[in-house]
Amino acid sequence: MNIASLKEVVSAEEWQLRVDLAACYRLVALYGWSDLVFTHISARVPGPEHHFLINPYGLMFDEITASSLIKVDQHCNKVLDSPFPVNPAGFVIHSAVHEAREDIVCVLHTHTRAGVAVSAQKCGILPISQQSTFILSSLAYHDYEGVAFRDDEKPRLQKDLGSARNLVLRNHGLLTVGKTIADAFLAMYRLESTCQIQVSAQAGGELIHYGEELYKGDDPSAQYSRTGGVPGAFVWPSLLRKLDRIDTNYKN
Repeated sequence: MNIASLKEVVSAEEWQLRVDLAACYRLVALYGWSDLVFTHISARVPGPEHHFLINPYGLMFDEITASSLIKVDQHCNKVLDSPFPVNPAGFVIHSAVHEAREDIVCVLHTHTRAGVAVSAQKCGILPISQQSTFILSSLAYHDYEGVAFRDDEKPRLQKDLGSARNLVLRNHGLLTVGKTIADAFLAMYRLESTCQIQVSAQAGGELIHYGEELYKGDDPSAQYSRTGGVPGAFVWPSLLRKLDRIDTNYKN
């Protein structure tokens, strides 16, 4: 695809956000979390305008570049001209989260097999793995109300999410939020891993549950202290190097 570069059109801060968000889309594809073209990752553009970046509807995640990302307002109207369509229905969940959570920059939503499988389990996320300690310390649930395209669902979703970093959308999929794109990606990596482990463990013998004291209260986190309290920023450069070894086109 021949897409005109926006590097000289937008601010340096927005361009860096675009590069990181395009990288996040590529990583989601690389790790097998995409659902063809049917999920979204959004990021809040710095500034008072309440503008957001989201994927062009119809592009596979491994096709997305910094310049192809679409800038929209809080009602999903295009702010910058783009040859690609945007999916307003896909932005309903994202706009609800961004509206309620001024503290977050990125919202990442997936429909993976393991994530949907656990979202359909009445028990939800079980305390059975070390990975789940990071999830259970900041986890919320939202009941399924059908395909999420109605604005009247937003207040209920916002209330259910509260201040959590991780959200299980019942019978639907997974959602994570982060103060940075890196934080949202790492949160999803942990949440997805937790779901994959749970589904695998349930296929075996009797499960061992650990106690609530291992995840209630402060983050259960030797890992946080070992990464200077910024685990997303700690792992992100290595993920970008991984992408660069494959294809640097996401930066265009």
